[in-house]
Amino acid sequence: MLHIVLVEPEIPHNTGNIARTCAATGCRLHLVRPLGFSTADRYLKRAGLDYWPLVTITYWDSFAELRSAFPDRTFYYATTEGRQNYTEVKYAAGDFLVFGKETAGLPPELIRANLPYCIRIPMTADTRARSLNLSNAVAIVAYEALRQLGFPDLA
Repeated sequence: MLHIVLVEPEIPHNTGNIARTCAATGCRLHLVRPLGFSTADRYLKRAGLDYWPLVTITYWDSFAELRSAFPDRTFYYATTEGRQNYTEVKYAAGDFLVFGKETAGLPPELIRANLPYCIRIPMTADTRARSLNLSNAVAIVAYEALRQLGFPDLA
């Protein structure tokens, strides 16, 4: 099982889409507060459709709280500042894939403290294309990790 972590997500549609990805892949979803929306938000519910009962979601008050709950696990941090491509990492069952909020990404101090575990998705060199949509980025990285693991429990 993989873990998807969203640090302070802001857009309910993205979180709903990511919840659907987690439901379809068996990944656990971790949401780190503050959230930029209410979990009762109709857009969040609509984006997740009827998949919500299939998703295991844990809410955390801070990233430090989450990290201290899993001290022996490997965390990979998706950022445009990563030095290695997401495909260059050897993922293992139980790994955590961490993504930042839509408008700012991960906090700079989190990136600096974890540079060897920062990964990136290659994109055009044209700086006007700053980043991918969060739900797309999660799907890209999660499916690579699942591919490496042999798509466990997926048909």
